[in-house]
Amino acid sequence: MAKIVKFTGLKKKKKYPELIRQVVYYDSIGNRTLVFYTNNMSLTAEEVSELYKNRWSVELFFKWLKQHLHIREFYGTSENAVNIQIYSAIITYCLVAIVASELKLKMGNYNVLRVVGVSFFDKTPLKELLKDELIEDYRESDKQLCLEFED
Repeated sequence: MAKIVKFTGLKKKKKYPELIRQVVYYDSIGNRTLVFYTNNMSLTAEEVSELYKNRWSVELFFKWLKQHLHIREFYGTSENAVNIQIYSAIITYCLVAIVASELKLKMGNYNVLRVVGVSFFDKTPLKELLKDELIEDYRESDKQLCLEFED
């Protein structure tokens, strides 16, 4: 079901003074009614609903990027620059995951990346650098640093 509406509230009317389409869609799987607003007058209610569903997937993807790849901002603004930064971060994440899996490390990918990042210019072999004893020493020294600053 769809109808053409015009916002009447002062703020909404100022932000979008044009006519807009209100689409009501019933999701039988989730047993819920969804209401969407769009300026596209030609799409069906199902198509509008599918677009919003896909938009949510994109939002979740960027949330995952921020949490796992630690991308806080994009250094370039072109599509190519953003793609290169995302691909580089995904490749790095995958390489770290492979190293952690191959060496059967007990620490998470983020901590492996921290250890590798700290010793980036060190010539120590990666397998040697990530030995369990060294990781335990690293964790202990990390705890000691935290304890020194506690009141």
